[in-house]
Amino acid sequence: MSNAHESMMGILKLYELRSEGTMRKARDWFATGFHPESTQDILNVLTGDHSADFRMVASYWDMAAAFVVFGAINDDMFNAINTEHVLVYAKLQPFLAEIRAIPGIPPYMHLKHLEPVVQRLPDAEQRMAVMRRYVKSRRESQAASQT
Repeated sequence: MSNAHESMMGILKLYELRSEGTMRKARDWFATGFHPESTQDILNVLTGDHSADFRMVASYWDMAAAFVVFGAINDDMFNAINTEHVLVYAKLQPFLAEIRAIPGIPPYMHLKHLEPVVQRLPDAEQRMAVMRRYVKSRRESQAASQT
């Protein structure tokens, strides 16, 4: 089997996993209902009602990125097909230094695999800025619809 075929099969398996019902709900919450403004906001989520959602999304994308880092999935193919990993990283990146300094934080929260996958993108900063603007506009729309 070719490396491209193996990468394709890996990506299809990742897609299957992320389409599972519980994971889909967790991803929706992370994308549209989770708006951290501080490290404490993230720590609060870990002990709150959405702890499982947060852990599921963060660990899934760090695991998926690990496949890229270790060469099981081609990074160009992975990045051409996915964008959500950039959103996850863009939301958590401002707080990573503080999170990494906290003893006992689970390794998936360090995003040590996701970070290099996103940072290697030639337009990483622009992509993260686009994601942050998208998240901000969604949050503002949600707030306006609730008033």
